[in-house]
Amino acid sequence: MTTSTVLYERTGRIAHITLNRPECLNAINDAMPADLSAAVAEANRDASVHVIVLAGAGRAFCAGYDLKLYAESPRPHAYSQEMPWDPMIDYSGMRRNTECFMSLWRSFKPVICQVHGYAVGGGSDLALSADIVIMAEDAKIGYPPARVWGCPTTAMWLYRVGAERAKRLLLTGDLISGSEANRIGLVSDAVPAADLTGAVERLAARMASVPTNQLMMQKLMINQAYENMGLATSQLIATVFDGIARHTPEGLAFKARAQALGFKRAVQERDSGDPIPGA
Repeated sequence: MTTSTVLYERTGRIAHITLNRPECLNAINDAMPADLSAAVAEANRDASVHVIVLAGAGRAFCAGYDLKLYAESPRPHAYSQEMPWDPMIDYSGMRRNTECFMSLWRSFKPVICQVHGYAVGGGSDLALSADIVIMAEDAKIGYPPARVWGCPTTAMWLYRVGAERAKRLLLTGDLISGSEANRIGLVSDAVPAADLTGAVERLAARMASVPTNQLMMQKLMINQAYENMGLATSQLIATVFDGIARHTPEGLAFKARAQALGFKRAVQERDSGDPIPGA
């Protein structure tokens, strides 16, 4: 199966899912979440698949939501309503996307995420919903919209690195390298960029030698512990807060700057540390 935003290919016991919008660093558009979920479902239906590898085409894994599409476009649209806004309409749409990202988490087949270039914003939500993340040492991961205009709807930062380190990253929106992400336990491993594909394929092949029922049991057992810790509740709050973040005074000012000057300029202003003009 192949869609406009996702490629799917099986090689032996390994299914490869590739985000396929390389012209915009695989930024997330309206179609990608559902296309990703459909590809994960395809791999789970195929009895010959033991392991899924998720990667991105081109220069990066995923640059997050397509801000040229969403931040520069005049309101109203799905993620930026006219005021007063309806938070439940916002929640319903973002919840659908979060559920699609979490198809990686719920997949009965384990998922290895291969990160090169960038996994930022919604791209980090995608990566951290996988079971194992391997990054290039020079790749970058983070959630810059935590500064203005976002909240990570999967809430996976907390469950990956604990409260203090999650706060350190989300209270600044800072990006960290693959090497640093490995050091703090956010990801499983970081390797030189030239070795990334080989490292992922070796791990996938090793896991693929295990019977699917054994893989499924281990994954479900570990995931259930996280579910019991309140993962679903954390995601509900995070998804509601994500909508609020796009409709605060600062969020509306960021949107106005993006429409007037382009999202790249608006992002530069947001991340500079200076007050957002118009907020």
